[in-house]
Amino acid sequence: MLDTNVDCESDTESAQLDIVDHALNRYSAKAYDPERKISPENVEKIKKLLRFSPSSVNSQPWHFVLASTDEGKERVAKGTDEKYPFNSGSIRAGSHVVVFCSRLDIQQDYLTRLLQQEERDGRFDADPSFKDKMNAGRNLFINLHKHDFKDVQHWMDKQVYLNIGAFLLGVAALGIDATPMEGIDVKALDEELGLRQKGFTSLVVVTLGYHDAEKDYNADLPKSRLPYSEILTEI
Repeated sequence: MLDTNVDCESDTESAQLDIVDHALNRYSAKAYDPERKISPENVEKIKKLLRFSPSSVNSQPWHFVLASTDEGKERVAKGTDEKYPFNSGSIRAGSHVVVFCSRLDIQQDYLTRLLQQEERDGRFDADPSFKDKMNAGRNLFINLHKHDFKDVQHWMDKQVYLNIGAFLLGVAALGIDATPMEGIDVKALDEELGLRQKGFTSLVVVTLGYHDAEKDYNADLPKSRLPYSEILTEI
């Protein structure tokens, strides 16, 4: 596993690794050093990882709550203290915590805002007709999930999970440890953070920071995955 005892050494080492090395070295930290904090520069990179994740038809049906203060982490821990207390320690000890949330619905006014943002970002400058094509294509897929498959909530959740996967690998490349947690009381956390009133619901909590070398039993365990013979077919 990556040695993250010293932030600058960790960042230097991680910069020398390629993407496969990061995938091989990342793991779910089980104990955090509460004295070690993520640098402001890396916090800005964390925000960019959240913002620039891929999603189907660039739908971006997500919202994030980033807790860095003790008060903020206490609020997130309201989603674990009663039903999943084994997760509360990492939430409180970690440097930062991210709550990944999914939209409860995807309405036309939101799709219009997406299109307007794409236009401001210059995605239609080279071919203005692409704007109408993008709008039509996005509505096509969303309406399929709304009206035909009737799984639009599940479809939006899947986009958030795409973000989580990219995020975990991204923070590993920064030399930052992470722990994704589905063991959260969604209703309690949504109530504490006022998420449903804003049109969102929590899905996953990810704690971030640097592991406690003495207490993190998972840090030195070998990674275990099924062999290629069971998971891969080459044709």
